Amino acid sequence: MKTFWCLLFVLWPIIAITACVVAPSMNWWFPGEAASPLGQRIDDLFYLINVIVTLVFVGTQIALGYVLFKGAAKRDDDKAWFSHGSHKLEVIWTIVPGGILLFLAFYQMDVWGEFRIKGHFPKDVEAVAEVTARQFEWRIRYPAPGRPLMQDRQPDDLYTVNDLHVPTGRPVLINLRTADVQHAFFSPELRVKQDAVPGLIIPVWFEIPKRGEYTLTCAELCGWGHYKMKARIAAEPEAEFRQYLEQLQIEQNDDGFPDDAGEDEGD
Repeated sequence: MKTFWCLLFVLWPIIAITACVVAPSMNWWFPGEAASPLGQRIDDLFYLINVIVTLVFVGTQIALGYVLFKGAAKRDDDKAWFSHGSHKLEVIWTIVPGGILLFLAFYQMDVWGEFRIKGHFPKDVEAVAEVTARQFEWRIRYPAPGRPLMQDRQPDDLYTVNDLHVPTGRPVLINLRTADVQHAFFSPELRVKQDAVPGLIIPVWFEIPKRGEYTLTCAELCGWGHYKMKARIAAEPEAEFRQYLEQLQIEQNDDGFPDDAGEDEGD
């Protein structure tokens, strides 16, 4: 029975490591490859942490297996061996994890600063939209074609719901707000996540090199309709993005009457 328990405790780590090796081909770790350059750097940080954790896990499981088998090999009438521990070992397994955590803290600072600190944003980043979260939808405000996005609403601003369009090939910025409770702007494919806090306007930037549609969802429990608070991010070339804004402007200003209706009535 002792051997059975030893094999059981040694076998499950082997199964866990095998599952981790198979995971990338099954897309278990992340929802596919990161769709933004910043997201790829964030993935690199996660993989680095996974490698470190795996090495520590393997080492501790080998040590545990050794102790278990040594204990199982003893006879019931063997005398027990007591130890008061080793101060050297305690110092080592305190300093080594602390050193690893300190290394990770400094190693990730440039990625964190580039995403979170305004002074590290790309110099050519441009605000393309304001995204306001509310229970339970995303309201998007664009400036009129050819005009910059202003913090205050303008008479000619354009509006959509749950449909955020951005140009590809350059950094873009959105101003994130919330109209009620706390929400979280989260796009798993882009690896972008930022809480929307009441009373604050928070800039969020990202870059999408290729055309595509990406998920925008709320990652903060915000009420009974949280589960359905989902939208899309449509990335398209610059020319098509401008064309989209122009078409949106036409649709928003359409009063339902043909342009020549007034002339016919006057005649």
